[in-house]
Amino acid sequence: MKEWLDSYEERDWQTTTDGSVRYALIGLGWWTVDVALPAIESSELGEVTTLVSSTTEKAQRLADANGVDHGISYDEFHEGKAESAYDAVYVGTPNAFHLEYVETAASLGKAILCEKPMESTVERAKRVVETCDDADVPLMVAYRMHTDPAVRRARDLIESGFIGEPVSVYGNNTQPLLKMIPDEDQWRLDPELSGYGTSVMDLGIYSINTARFLLDRDPVAVQSQMSSHHDAFEDVPDERSGALLVLEDDVKMVTTDSQNAHEDTQLKITGTEGQIDLHPAFHGKCSLHLSRNDTKVTVEHETFDDEREMREEFDYFSDRILSDTPVYADGRHGLEDMRIISAIHEAARTNEVVEL
Repeated sequence: MKEWLDSYEERDWQTTTDGSVRYALIGLGWWTVDVALPAIESSELGEVTTLVSSTTEKAQRLADANGVDHGISYDEFHEGKAESAYDAVYVGTPNAFHLEYVETAASLGKAILCEKPMESTVERAKRVVETCDDADVPLMVAYRMHTDPAVRRARDLIESGFIGEPVSVYGNNTQPLLKMIPDEDQWRLDPELSGYGTSVMDLGIYSINTARFLLDRDPVAVQSQMSSHHDAFEDVPDERSGALLVLEDDVKMVTTDSQNAHEDTQLKITGTEGQIDLHPAFHGKCSLHLSRNDTKVTVEHETFDDEREMREEFDYFSDRILSDTPVYADGRHGLEDMRIISAIHEAARTNEVVEL
């Protein structure tokens, strides 16, 4: 087993240590303020110079509290205020608002890091991609698992044959949303803001996209079932969701997700020769459990909490901007996830297999 682990480098993607990218953060919810902002400030290649929120007063108050130069409103952002103060934007608003901020950022010639999922629907996600293509600006979708060292190590192991031929994938992502955010009117439970639903859009995307990243295979067909039970979930179909996906090369994948359950995250890939189990898999402190023949090894990265994962993601994006190198995952990669999520919801609604 030792020979499979000796050669790994945490930042195998880094191409430069020179320069800095100045960021404007759009949408100042708890994730942006408590995770993304400190992640950039502790990064090697980025700095936050502008905060954008619903009012100038809120943005400036948070800017003053965090040592950021500019705090502006959404309207002022659209008007181009402080545009010379930043090079790139991070869009961390509710899903259905991503497009409008991408459109303005692209018109200003700014590089764009857009949170996942890209938008609320496939059609709007297509417009995000087209907008950035037309403006010739970099667009990256914020899949922070792509730069987590445990996930990157797992990808290397799969590519080198550690598990043999991939056979099956099991992914699970559950959390008690109403305990985390005790507000039944929050945007994740509003389909006009979240999109097709809540659990697959917000949680299932982790299992689906990380499996795509690890295996370099996309789903070709899906079937699924969904249900909602708690009164707070009456407007969304997927308080609980389960799906069976067939990936390229006939790899079978099962995913289960819920926004109203005990917190648990896992992604397990089984092959003809071995198994890789990421458990916990998402939301920081990803642990890598390896099995091959009769040998088992656990590799833990204790320092990788949510903030550290975001720091890696921002430094990766900054590295690509500074070196003028294409990003991964780009808009087309993110658009494929939107198509997959839409297909999962269609399969649950029609009780049929949906081909992609």
